[in-house]
Amino acid sequence: MGKVYLVGAGPGDPELITVKGLKAIQQADCIFYDRLINPSLLANAPDGAELIYCGKSPNQHALTQSEINRLLCQFAGEGKVVVRLKGGDPFIFGRGGEEAEMLRENGIPFEIVPGISAGSAAPAYAGIPLTHRDYSSSVTFVSGVTKDDDYWKTLAQRADTLCIYMGVKNLPDICGKLIDHGRSFNTPIALIHWGTTEKQQTVTGTLWTITDKAGAIENPAMIVIGEVVTLRDKIQWFEEMSMQQQFPLETVIG
Repeated sequence: MGKVYLVGAGPGDPELITVKGLKAIQQADCIFYDRLINPSLLANAPDGAELIYCGKSPNQHALTQSEINRLLCQFAGEGKVVVRLKGGDPFIFGRGGEEAEMLRENGIPFEIVPGISAGSAAPAYAGIPLTHRDYSSSVTFVSGVTKDDDYWKTLAQRADTLCIYMGVKNLPDICGKLIDHGRSFNTPIALIHWGTTEKQQTVTGTLWTITDKAGAIENPAMIVIGEVVTLRDKIQWFEEMSMQQQFPLETVIG
């Protein structure tokens, strides 16, 4: 019997993978990898390791979840070391819990290797602290897929900072529901596209203005809502650093 490692690859910057996650890749016989992992991580796999793409984008899945489950069991049953490589953290909107349940039900040994979630990393790279003594004492990580009215009513009234995954498609609806349920229309909001990568782009506004300002921003993107967004004006660093690397220092100063 082999073993399955459910590994969080981190948010996109390949240097943000954990040491344990990297070691799992380095000993893998096969790797099932998702769409949002940095492909450079696969270069750490042993020669001859089988690389199987199972990424999911809206309305397009390379493999169904049931097919992934079957193949994980099949390869581990053949005595192989299997890495299921997921963007971010496998237990934060990554279906890692479902896969771990399935492996236990089938008697397959497994380990969970947590990763840095885009929900915390993308705001950090955009210069937005999710909590701050003067602005926010709580943060709530939520899915932006549901349109249930009661869901957004609760969030509008209770959360200092909202960090929303998979919400860009429903952005107008999300902003409208939060305003309808008592959140100020002037509440700051940020959209962070491809956070922690060289393609990172951040757009800020308010619940009232962000839909018009979003432009061509699409998934993958994190949405951050709350007063902490205003701190970006002071402490954004990654995009500034990228600009300094793109142009010589004397050009920036001049």
